[in-house]
Amino acid sequence: MVSTGSALGSGRPTSRAWRTRDIVVTAVIAVAFGVVFWAWNLLYGAAEPLFAVALWARDIMYGVWLMPAILAPLVVKKPGAALFAELLAASVSAMLGNVWGVSVLLSGLVQGLGAELIFFLTGYRAYTIAVLVAAAIGSAIAAWLHDWYFYWAAIDPTIQLLRGSVMVISATVFAAFGSLALWRTLRQSGVLDGFPD
Repeated sequence: MVSTGSALGSGRPTSRAWRTRDIVVTAVIAVAFGVVFWAWNLLYGAAEPLFAVALWARDIMYGVWLMPAILAPLVVKKPGAALFAELLAASVSAMLGNVWGVSVLLSGLVQGLGAELIFFLTGYRAYTIAVLVAAAIGSAIAAWLHDWYFYWAAIDPTIQLLRGSVMVISATVFAAFGSLALWRTLRQSGVLDGFPD
């Protein structure tokens, strides 16, 4: 069993140069999540009647869309991993088809940048639980501002704040802790041998 410190800590810094395996693994994560996004988009739409009384509460599902921006950097620990993974996942989602069309590319860009900023501020050297949660929240805030402008501009600011709060909770649960759980599973399976702890 891997301890939290060695699994996530700020151990010896890894090279910032991307290896071929880093590119391939990040792309695989992104493509896999692009397919997940396609299915999640359908589920998100189907869930609308369940949240009819408080549609803003449906954003408790939002964190799944932010997972590549946390999981990929946690695996490869390279600058740009959050942005690359989130943007490619959004591209796959767009190619498979969704109700938002190619506008999801801008969503992916913004969400990736929100997480990337946090990893940048740590010098790409710390991948602790606190940093993962901060990156997930950064991604959620970026997504919230994007969606407020493009999709919810006419909505009451109180509802906007409720949406933002729910998105932050979702990002923490799904993107931060969900990605951490998935990373630990992959690490224990041996799939990530050759990648830094």
